Amino acid sequence: MGISSLVLLVGLVCSSLMVATYAGNFYQDFDLTWGGNRPKIFKGGQLLSLSLDKVSGSGFQSKKEYLFGRIDMQLKLVPGNSAGTVTAYYLSSQGPTHDEIDFEFLGNLSGDPYILHTNIFTQGKGDREQQFYLWFDPSKNFHTYSVIWKPQHIIFLVDKTPIRVFKNAEAVGVPFPKSQPMRIYSSLWNADDWATRGGLVKTDWSKAPFTAYYRNFNVIDSRSSSSFSEWQTNELDAPSRRRLRWVQKYFMIYNYCTDLKRFPQGAPPECRRSF
Repeated sequence: MGISSLVLLVGLVCSSLMVATYAGNFYQDFDLTWGGNRPKIFKGGQLLSLSLDKVSGSGFQSKKEYLFGRIDMQLKLVPGNSAGTVTAYYLSSQGPTHDEIDFEFLGNLSGDPYILHTNIFTQGKGDREQQFYLWFDPSKNFHTYSVIWKPQHIIFLVDKTPIRVFKNAEAVGVPFPKSQPMRIYSSLWNADDWATRGGLVKTDWSKAPFTAYYRNFNVIDSRSSSSFSEWQTNELDAPSRRRLRWVQKYFMIYNYCTDLKRFPQGAPPECRRSF
């Protein structure tokens, strides 16, 4: 094969891979929805920040809705004493029977770890919390937080490491998010009535404004990707399952499936179908 033919082949392969993936621009893909001048977009749409002060927090949402796909976003969280603050990054539909897939980062005192709080709502019902410490300081550098949403399951990932899998358990009567398109939302807000040690530690407003940063939004959208039908059948491979078990063994600090005080009659039915 000649050099020109090889270059053409490589170009065709790269083009076919790019069909499925969209690298986002914050100007094009998101609206700054609340907080006055606190949310900002920089660097030609490549960087976004949210800020919180004593008057208000701030937030943004995607212009588009998504029904199945993969969402990636890099975040750098509020540094130092972030106690009382919550940085929420989630997908949600609207209405009393909404579906929702949540990442929430609960701030803490300097030197104490953030808590990553995850939850899933189906037809308006949540109460499916799992919480984790992270194995790094999420305020020092950008890290990638991802959701893979397929008809078979929802996977939460941190830097490509799966931390949680919620399987479709419709067979045992548990609703699954599969019919309501969702937008991407994020907000930075004050929740010092509950966020840090159950509300015992309050926000130190002398450290305000608190700021979180976002970059490198990417999406594989099921409705615009010709390869999604093939991609959606993939399960976690063996190394990914090992990483999932590692995270859940060493970094999970709360799992609703094992909370016998909340569920004295036994764990919810979907818990019996988890990894």
